[in-house]
Amino acid sequence: MSETKSEGESFNPFEAWRGIRDASMDAWAKAMVEAVKSEDYAKASGAMLDAYLTASIPFREMLERTMGQALQQVNMPSRADVSGLAERLTNVEMRLDDLDAKLDEIVKSLAKLSPAASTRAKSK
Repeated sequence: MSETKSEGESFNPFEAWRGIRDASMDAWAKAMVEAVKSEDYAKASGAMLDAYLTASIPFREMLERTMGQALQQVNMPSRADVSGLAERLTNVEMRLDDLDAKLDEIVKSLAKLSPAASTRAKSK
């Protein structure tokens, strides 16, 4: 029943459809690339994105309020709480670094003023 081609390959009736599909996909791809490259497309997509972002602001604010209330009810920190804590810890770390640097300077100054006293203190 199956018809064969000249080198033992069987006839595939879907091969022509695959060729048509591939050709149409290539044509669509080229058309879409050309459409996306245009200035009009950039303006239209920018306008749609702007409209979407403007429309989503009230929803986002409502979601943030709701999430904050839910976190507060279960005694969990909010994003603002965590970022505030991170800022405070950063300030503490910076102050500790400053104190460490000042102590190093004091130790160096004391070592320069009385080298004999520092060698006696080290030997004890």
